[in-house]
Amino acid sequence: MRLSKDKTQLKVNESLTLAKVPPEVFNYRLGNRSALDWVIDQYQIKKHRVAAATSGITSDPNNPDDEEYIVRLVGQIIRVSVETVKIVDSLPAEYSI
Repeated sequence: MRLSKDKTQLKVNESLTLAKVPPEVFNYRLGNRSALDWVIDQYQIKKHRVAAATSGITSDPNNPDDEEYIVRLVGQIIRVSVETVKIVDSLPAEYSI
C-alpha cells in the first residue's frame, strides 16, 4: 500500500486505488504519525531478510479468506480518525491539549 504524494489516494495494489482520502485523517495521530500511516506501514508484505533466501519466510498480514478485509480496515481507520478529529475540535478550549 502506498499513499499518493498529495495524500488523497491510497494505492492498495495494482488494480485497486482508494481515492478522496480526507485530509483530516492525518490530524488524528498515534505518537508521531497518523493512524492511517501506521496501518499502511504495518500492512506490508515483508520477506524475512536472513531467512528469505533459504526458507522463503514471508509476513503477509492480508487475509486470503477475506479479500475485502484491507479495504474495510482502511475505511474503518479513516472513519474513526475523521470522527475523533471532529469530536476533539468541538471540545471547549480548556479541554484542548
